[in-house]
Amino acid sequence: MAENDITKSAVPTGYAFWTSGKPKQPNEINWKYHLRKLLTVKKFSDLENDQEKSGLKRSLNAVDLTMIGIGAIIGTGIFVLTGQAAATKAGPAIVVSFIISGIAASFAALSYSEMASMIPIAGSAYTYSYATMGELIAWIIGWDLILEYAVSAAAVAIGWSEYFVSFFQDAFGVELNPSWTSAPLKFTTKTQSFELVEGAYFNLLAFLIVIILTAILTIGIKESARVNAVIVAYKVFVVILFIIIGAIYVNPQNYQPFVPPNTTGRWDDFGVSGIFSAATTVFFAYIGFDAVSTTAQECRNPQRDMPLGIIGSLVICSVLYIAVCLVLTGIVPYQQLNTGAPIAVATSKIGMKWLSIAIDLGALAGLTSVILCMLMGQPRIFYSMANDGLFPAVAAKIHPRFQTPYVTIMITGFFVAVLAAIFPIAVLAEMTSVGTLFAFFLVHIGVMILRIKAPEIPRQFKAPGGTYFVPIVGALLTVLLLATATKPSIERLFGWMAIGLLIYAFYGRRNSKLARRAADLEFNDGNKEDPNDIKEPIEKPIP
Repeated sequence: MAENDITKSAVPTGYAFWTSGKPKQPNEINWKYHLRKLLTVKKFSDLENDQEKSGLKRSLNAVDLTMIGIGAIIGTGIFVLTGQAAATKAGPAIVVSFIISGIAASFAALSYSEMASMIPIAGSAYTYSYATMGELIAWIIGWDLILEYAVSAAAVAIGWSEYFVSFFQDAFGVELNPSWTSAPLKFTTKTQSFELVEGAYFNLLAFLIVIILTAILTIGIKESARVNAVIVAYKVFVVILFIIIGAIYVNPQNYQPFVPPNTTGRWDDFGVSGIFSAATTVFFAYIGFDAVSTTAQECRNPQRDMPLGIIGSLVICSVLYIAVCLVLTGIVPYQQLNTGAPIAVATSKIGMKWLSIAIDLGALAGLTSVILCMLMGQPRIFYSMANDGLFPAVAAKIHPRFQTPYVTIMITGFFVAVLAAIFPIAVLAEMTSVGTLFAFFLVHIGVMILRIKAPEIPRQFKAPGGTYFVPIVGALLTVLLLATATKPSIERLFGWMAIGLLIYAFYGRRNSKLARRAADLEFNDGNKEDPNDIKEPIEKPIP
């Protein structure tokens, strides 16, 4: 497809001042030139060309995307975080906490939907940042998303292993050997160091579930979506079943007091402040809808279906979360819910063994779909970055038969499986939070930049509230939640980012397609062609 008129007419002159690789100017100072290179913005016409040239199979519709979103969202949050946050921070007012965090998540979903309708390319916040804030920021967020998806998938795999052990105990009375179902490492907060766990060798269950799902993803995106749809349908059925049956056994006395008083003065110890602290905790129950945006190049109609998938999945999950919280705290006094399986505690109180077994299976199904969606999203970040030259080209290889980015899927799957097999869940879960909030923050900023700099670009979906309301309020909410992150998680994020910046400095910056285009323009400095007319870089090694 030829470059369409949107790019030439809608993007104001000077917005993307080095979008196509503008060479160094005669009187330009070196440091300004290199800074300008780092802030290179990718042209919308280039994004369209990437979309057309992609070998990815377009097979997903709005229903598939909604199911992917639900599959990524409903998991650890509803099966674990509900009880723990109620027992330690908010009491029955955990319902209010979920409403608050749902509002914060909805702002991010609105910004994601607007971006996805404008830039329907695989890569999620990475691609959005490249088109709005430049290559360096895009690299940072892409590297950050790699951490987010991989580590969260590993953490959920560990939770899956724990529920699998619980299911065997409840259903068959069989206790699996902990030497092969738990992590050999633990993190000691007092010494801030890892220690070996005596008698634990390898979490084989967590390793195997990741490897199995990696194989499914390698076969094909449509096949993966079908498997996910079956899993999501079952876990939603189980959650609704718990809501309906559990509502019969609700004791209104358990809601008293609805907001337990703060008796210690600590921010997170009940009261109004406890509600907000719990909202920060359960916010991570909502993350996952951004996985929908990573499949944009495999959608039949991304401009229409992406917003439907993102917002639809979030609305459905929010309603289910709030209903589960109401029933859960109505059946069991909130003080008894500080456990890794609060819904199982509630079903045990009801006294229906079949329901307990069904809940265990629902939890397994829910966590399986979350792992599947996280493993589906992360390789596509690699794929997008490799297409831009920031990673070696092998990462962008498409399988000739299955039409999936199989190299990155297999690399990611093995890496996640090893993480899940040897590390404890608490450490991996903490590492996920900061990266997610950072991604949301940059998407909000990107939406505002495009509204100011390129308001004429067609948007099949536009977040309501004028130019500034959604992106500014959303960005402030993410900063507020980011401020609650623990010190170790921030330190690990900085360490990961330092590694990423080294890779960018020594490989990505030199091999970036935009950087190659700039080098070609400097090499051919004698010709008088307009740089904006150059569509493809000359294949020439960078000196």
